[in-house]
Amino acid sequence: MQPGFLRSAIVLGLLAWVGPFAIDMYLPALPVIADDLDTTIAATQTTLTAYFIAFGIAQLVYGPLSDWIGRKQPIYLGLAIFIVGSLGCALAPSIGWLTAGRFVQALGAATVMVVPRAIVRDLYTGSAATRLMALIMLVISVSPMLAPLSGSGLIVLGGWRLIFGVLAAAAVLSILLTAFILPETLVPEHRVAIRPRVLLAGARQLLGDPKFMGLTFIGGFGMASFFVFLATASFVYTGQYGMSPTGFSLAFAVNAVGFFGASQFAASLGDRFGMGRMVLAAVTGFAAAAFALFALVLLGFRSIYLLIGLLFVANAFMGLVIAPTMVMALDDHGDMAGLASSLGGTLQMLAGGVMIAATGPFFDGTALPMVAAIAVCAASALALAVVTLRVRTQPGAAA
Repeated sequence: MQPGFLRSAIVLGLLAWVGPFAIDMYLPALPVIADDLDTTIAATQTTLTAYFIAFGIAQLVYGPLSDWIGRKQPIYLGLAIFIVGSLGCALAPSIGWLTAGRFVQALGAATVMVVPRAIVRDLYTGSAATRLMALIMLVISVSPMLAPLSGSGLIVLGGWRLIFGVLAAAAVLSILLTAFILPETLVPEHRVAIRPRVLLAGARQLLGDPKFMGLTFIGGFGMASFFVFLATASFVYTGQYGMSPTGFSLAFAVNAVGFFGASQFAASLGDRFGMGRMVLAAVTGFAAAAFALFALVLLGFRSIYLLIGLLFVANAFMGLVIAPTMVMALDDHGDMAGLASSLGGTLQMLAGGVMIAATGPFFDGTALPMVAAIAVCAASALALAVVTLRVRTQPGAAA
């Protein structure tokens, strides 16, 4: 492996930490926030919904902006906005203010989702890009393991507000990392000025491309299932199963390990069997695990070990889907990688936000609504995979 390849993975992964940490670190605090701000579970979950919606919408800006002025300047802008939002969350006097702060925070965090993906496309395509994306995910994988535990510790040290102060400090460090270590990957002669007509034409082209849309939403519904888990798991694990915030953090880490551990095999399996075949098989495995979990919980099997075990299996299969679908969706659109990355990310985040909002009215603090929503996401991803990838998995077809 080339040193530059590994350095790119580490730097981009560290930058991309900001977004997941902003989600994962405060998950153990959700029940505490509900009590402290004297609000409901549904209102507290709205802070996540607002985050995902803003996170998705903002990506429409950062992608074209990075195609116009280069990759580094949008990172500076987004991280500055993130800092403002984080400080607003730390000082929030009510759930409404916290939701608004989370919205602003996400407007900034979106930059470290879309721009690194465009940088990957600047540097590599195909299996090499999948391998780099998987390595970035390996670096990011520290977040679901450390962030909830760190959040639990910060709650003990200084309360849930301290979490957002630490996030603001992490964004400052990310700005320094971008300034002194990350190279600019989009040379001036390859930059494209923002022209509304051109952007609309590009968006129409992407929205009308069945392959791009299918791959985007295969990954999108997979991510939506994880977002539903993020929004509900802390209440299920601490409420129905009586876990402490630290216990929830450890259980959450187990589920995340399945996803990020499996993602490291995506490139090698794609090389061996073809990316299309591998994604279709992985989505099928994800759906089988999700359906089995829903059926067992519906029948009254409520063991915490069953829940954690089958979620681990489902998330492991999804680890073989997310990075390849991102890469495959961008492969044919290198001339507008920023826009394609932005639009794809926006659609995926909106899918996640919609699923959280749709689950909210049915959520009663138990596992059944959570696993039912995950099963719906799995069914949607499987249907799209069959339609999108069936031609590409025929013998002799390009995979």
